[in-house]
Amino acid sequence: MNISIYCGSQTGKNPVYIEKAKELGEQLAKAEIGIVYGGSNIGLMGAVADQALLHGGRVIGIMPEHLQKREVAHLHLTEIYIVDSMHTRKAKMADLADAYIALPGGCGTLDEYFEIFTWAQIGLHTKPVILYNINGFYDALILHFEKMLDEGFIREEQRSILQVATSVDDIFNILSTAQDEVKKVANLTK
Repeated sequence: MNISIYCGSQTGKNPVYIEKAKELGEQLAKAEIGIVYGGSNIGLMGAVADQALLHGGRVIGIMPEHLQKREVAHLHLTEIYIVDSMHTRKAKMADLADAYIALPGGCGTLDEYFEIFTWAQIGLHTKPVILYNINGFYDALILHFEKMLDEGFIREEQRSILQVATSVDDIFNILSTAQDEVKKVANLTK
């Protein structure tokens, strides 16, 4: 299993963000779940990757050519793909992943999260899309999702796409539930 991680190329002002990013990297590595991410060695991106690598994890980076110097490509990953554009980066990350997690980050993180959320909304995939709400970082966004639902811009049957975790345990529970659903579908088609 591989999980695409979307997160900041900055660490944020509160040290809890980097602590939780490191914890996630470590726990995914220990669970033998590979990480697919933007390929940077800085910010939360670098923290997740470094911690996973430190614990023997597989980490695949996808870095657009134009960001190599700006974001500083991580040189010690399991694999790194240098691609021609942000669009190619997002598509490659989506293709390689079995689930998606957005940690705190800026506009790039939100762009990646909303694109993969929208793909689930229009039926292009059924993989888990998890918002990791560390320290209430995404509280306002979660409220806005409720507003979009209340106002009829997201259909009620799409509510389940919004999956929020506040701990690594929550993330593993969401992933486990998703795997159980896949097994049920596979058994029904036999």
